[in-house]
Amino acid sequence: MSDEQSALQQSGRAPGDPGVWFFIIADMAMFAIFFLIFMAGRHEAPELYRASQAHLDSRFGLANTLILLTSGACMAKAVMMARAGDVAITLRYLLLTLGIGLLFGVSKVMEYGTKFAAGIAINTNEFFGYYFAFTGIHFLHWIIGCGVLTVLIRRVRRSGVNAENINWIESGGIYWHMVDLLWVMLFAMIYLLPPGGTA
Repeated sequence: MSDEQSALQQSGRAPGDPGVWFFIIADMAMFAIFFLIFMAGRHEAPELYRASQAHLDSRFGLANTLILLTSGACMAKAVMMARAGDVAITLRYLLLTLGIGLLFGVSKVMEYGTKFAAGIAINTNEFFGYYFAFTGIHFLHWIIGCGVLTVLIRRVRRSGVNAENINWIESGGIYWHMVDLLWVMLFAMIYLLPPGGTA
């Protein structure tokens, strides 16, 4: 480990860029509003939400959850290896993070396809309006995350794991974990939580 990396670890600062933390806090606040809107609708029309939820395949939701959690674990390892100064292993875990993460997109497109094939769209009813809107916004976050991972891979290939790149990797890791967390919350709320608080 270089002196530069050692000093970085001993500085006591929060990982990543402060601007990234600000963005994530604001983004989480936005999703909190989304969740409150969904829960209010769920409370007002439990039968509609229950009937609509029955058309979701929780196997897709579970698969997507496992994919993102596995990808997130690889991202955590990438951050650890970057701090340790191991370029090759950092790069390997970044590639794994992206590769596994891409499976989420494949699964989500397949899931959307089954909905469209069944004649279900964003204007079908209130539940599916929220379903497509919220998961679609999350999908956009996932696309951005994949772009960030691609940039990180290129930076590590070009210049290793210097202090600047460690900061980039930490920031990217924070963002990717936010994508994980938001999906876990969406999965629980949309796929699993019984409308009206009943089974």
